[in-house]
Amino acid sequence: MYLQDIDKLEKARERVIDAIAQNMNLYGVTPSVGRLWGLMYFHDAPMTLDEMKLELGMSKTSMSTSVRSLMDLKMVDKVWKKGERKDLYQVEEDWYQTFIDFFTIKWRNGIALNVSAIEKSMVEINALIMDESVSEEVKVAAKSDIEKLTDALDYYYWLNRLVDSFESHEIFTFIPKK
Repeated sequence: MYLQDIDKLEKARERVIDAIAQNMNLYGVTPSVGRLWGLMYFHDAPMTLDEMKLELGMSKTSMSTSVRSLMDLKMVDKVWKKGERKDLYQVEEDWYQTFIDFFTIKWRNGIALNVSAIEKSMVEINALIMDESVSEEVKVAAKSDIEKLTDALDYYYWLNRLVDSFESHEIFTFIPKK
């Protein structure tokens, strides 16, 4: 009976881990990294790369790369334990903070990329508008583009403030955790 209970527990956990891996894949994180995070989430103690390797059947190099990805997303931390010589890793168990860290990193990168492209394009388009040799037809189209890009910048400035509200936890004033 005991083994059947453990098997049921493992199947229930596996279902959640699979869902996590699929969900993270939607946001550009490989399923194997998602599976690793799920495995670590259900593990009650920090894990070494060797333990992760045994559990997932992946190479130590893959585990190291996956852990580094999770650390970059602030979803996993390296922890210290007295007497332990190997590096230990533990998941951030606060799902709210995990969401905030994951998405704000992605959003900040996206905002920076788009704002840079828009600002560079606006300089080039404004130069066209100021150039007397450019046809009136092109100038009209360029002015229309400037308006569109100004609206886009307004959006990205708003998105930046939204990200700020997540990082400061001000968002929870408007949308409480519970």
